[in-house]
Amino acid sequence: MALQIGIIGLPNSGKSTIFNALTRAGAQVAGYPFSTVDPNYGVAAVPDDRLERVASAAGCSKVVPADLRLVDIAGLVEGAHHGEGLGNQFLAHIREVDALAHAVRCFSSPDVAHVRAEIDPELDIAVVNTELILADLAAVERRKERISKAAKTGDREKALELALLDSVEGELDRGRPLRAMSLSPQESEILAGLFLLTAKPVIYVANLGEEQLASDDPLLLAVRDVAAAEGAGLAAFNAKLEAEIEELEPGEVAEFLEAYGIESLGLEEFSSRCYSLLGLITFFTTESGECRAWPLREGSNAVQAAGKIHTDMEQGFIRAEVVAWDMFLEHGSFHAARDRGAVRVEGRDYVVQDGDVILFRFS
Repeated sequence: MALQIGIIGLPNSGKSTIFNALTRAGAQVAGYPFSTVDPNYGVAAVPDDRLERVASAAGCSKVVPADLRLVDIAGLVEGAHHGEGLGNQFLAHIREVDALAHAVRCFSSPDVAHVRAEIDPELDIAVVNTELILADLAAVERRKERISKAAKTGDREKALELALLDSVEGELDRGRPLRAMSLSPQESEILAGLFLLTAKPVIYVANLGEEQLASDDPLLLAVRDVAAAEGAGLAAFNAKLEAEIEELEPGEVAEFLEAYGIESLGLEEFSSRCYSLLGLITFFTTESGECRAWPLREGSNAVQAAGKIHTDMEQGFIRAEVVAWDMFLEHGSFHAARDRGAVRVEGRDYVVQDGDVILFRFS
């Protein structure tokens, strides 16, 4: 299954606007809470300036970027962990994704209702995070009840798990998300079956007003401080404005950005950061006139990369012919790179590197 980023936040924080700007999916956007009930699913292209350059060097007429799978999840409210605002349903949707983009409202608007009278991003973040922590506490407590008898009657594995759950419970009680804990790979594996919400990596998305774009606004700084304290990622932009930019012709974009004093598109930065958040790298293929960027988990081997393209390539894998993207640009094709000794022949256990251009041989 493709890796997914879930867009979460309080109602009317801009989740669906961000989702639409990235995916052009046309999800409903309204100025009142809970206009989103069922999650919206979409795909967003990941910008990568290497792709066009590799395609140009290879003479490919078709270019296909890597993509992100996004899920627009309905807004959480205080009390969601015990069902407020259909909270149990929404929390279940969060459990299904691999990482979170937490939309935080920094803009004021008389046309878009807010759950409170005052815009306070730090408090908004705390409300959502508290609900996730309380939901995780409930899951940990249920698991402890199920294994406590076995742990106390000599089951060593259950005893180790119970000790870990006690430690996790203590951290959650102190308001610390699980992702802030230093867990060993073994501990992470033990907890994986609980699908704990605060274990998921997070990027905070400060949704700014137009007047906040050209300055270090105090509300943006508040979001930045929270992200820094958690070691989380941060992106900041005006979602409504960037959704409008996505509808422009390419030649109009630069003029529009200049008019608003925007140096670069925030949504491009957001896509790239989400890509990194999932621990993904990119490899390229240039077969049949198509240059394509493929997302791959960092640390994956050549056989797994082949499987991203087709299961037949994975099952019949023979070898991978590999050249780094910058070397490919220098030589212009696999044939030329091979003649100059720049192409490496790698086996099934080769760990794919970010930016590899790969030709797979398979039976």
